[in-house]
Amino acid sequence: MALTATATFRTKPELKSRIDFLAKETHRPTSFYYNLLLEDYLDDIEDIYLSEQVLTEIRSGKQKTYPADEVFAEAGL
Repeated sequence: MALTATATFRTKPELKSRIDFLAKETHRPTSFYYNLLLEDYLDDIEDIYLSEQVLTEIRSGKQKTYPADEVFAEAGL
């Protein structure tokens, strides 16, 4: 199994220029910085967008919620 995969995406020219400059100045490949950005921020982005989805499901009644006291009692806390 490959340790890496290829991804192609479009970005603003100024962002690409910044990554290119950083890579050149630090003698690292641009992929190093793209991976670093993805690793650092992907968890946060998932949390934001997936929590919005869950909130929509809660508000529409598609997902059930439980009062905190019931959850704590069930957990023996």
